[in-house]
Amino acid sequence: MWYLNMNAVMAMSGMILVLALTRWWPHNKRVLLLAFNLCFLLVFSKKLFVFYLIYTLVNYIGFLFLRRVTKWRLGWFITSIVLNVAAVSCLRLFGMNILENPLFDTVILLGLIYNVLKVIDAYYFAYFFGRDAQAKAIDYANFILFVPTFTSGPILKFKDFMADTRQPYRLNAAQVEDSVKRIIKGMFKKIVLVTWMQDLFNHMQAQELHTHQSLFLMIWFYALIFFDFSGYSDIAIGFGRLMGYNMPENFKKPFQSPTLTQFWRNWHATLGDWFREHIFMFFSRQAPSRWTAAGLSVLIMVLIGLWHGFSWLYFLYGLYHGIVMALENLLGKSTVNKKKVSRAYFFSRCLLTQAIVTFSVIVYSGSEETVFKIYRGLFHWPWA
Repeated sequence: MWYLNMNAVMAMSGMILVLALTRWWPHNKRVLLLAFNLCFLLVFSKKLFVFYLIYTLVNYIGFLFLRRVTKWRLGWFITSIVLNVAAVSCLRLFGMNILENPLFDTVILLGLIYNVLKVIDAYYFAYFFGRDAQAKAIDYANFILFVPTFTSGPILKFKDFMADTRQPYRLNAAQVEDSVKRIIKGMFKKIVLVTWMQDLFNHMQAQELHTHQSLFLMIWFYALIFFDFSGYSDIAIGFGRLMGYNMPENFKKPFQSPTLTQFWRNWHATLGDWFREHIFMFFSRQAPSRWTAAGLSVLIMVLIGLWHGFSWLYFLYGLYHGIVMALENLLGKSTVNKKKVSRAYFFSRCLLTQAIVTFSVIVYSGSEETVFKIYRGLFHWPWA
């Protein structure tokens, strides 16, 4: 969201310049970045600023408590997660006008579905490492409030961010060149490609649709979503690295995924990794059976669907992906090693996976009317 606002882009560029000019100061990355994060949110919205001050402080206290507590640790750990999920869920209900309160402002929801995942990751770290889970308040706040990834990821890992925090701010010419190119590529996707593709999509879906048009719109929208998501990730990764932090890749050639299981390791990879590490690994410490892996796949994908939005369309989207992944697990087809199969088999599996994704990705259009219209068009033969 920030990257379509030139003032925000200039502010981040200015911050990078300040960091570069003060690189002689060993704590510049920590202190100046916190000041920047807070000032950025304050200028953007006072309500957002106040909300995140309270939200970050409360969860940091919870983080410190979980590090030190020795009795009922599992209970406190689960309670911390449940309270955060419940808070986000309630705020989403306010955003959907199901609940109402004059104090609520939709801007408060900005970035929260991403930041709650970071908060939970920090609780996991505190629970499993106990007193060894060290994090000063300034570093914890920077982790939660980090502006480049605030609204749409990539989702940062607590331990990786803390490790980067301990490193002094250093950038060489090659890193700067690579990051700037990444930002330019991302902006081209977001501003040029996505704008043009969205206009064409809106124009076409406003008409009466036939089978071939619905199929075209499904494929077109899939490409649009890829350029939108990956474009934002490119920009966030570029700015994040220029601020001295290693940003994880979010899209790892997803179109070359021969199974849906592998697709979700390559498409919005940090999201898939988060759910796999915090749910799949938590419930299956040992090598899981195929039935356990299948059941957890359905659970994880349903949660990912609901994470995108509280609607039955997103629920069905997650269930659909979960069932396919469960079948892959049960049939022993969850991975395909490109080196051990023929090219024809590998690419046919890739094509099948993309067909499965293309059929469902239209739910991201955000409009039930649009989704139903395109699905109905599939059965409207042009010669009928």
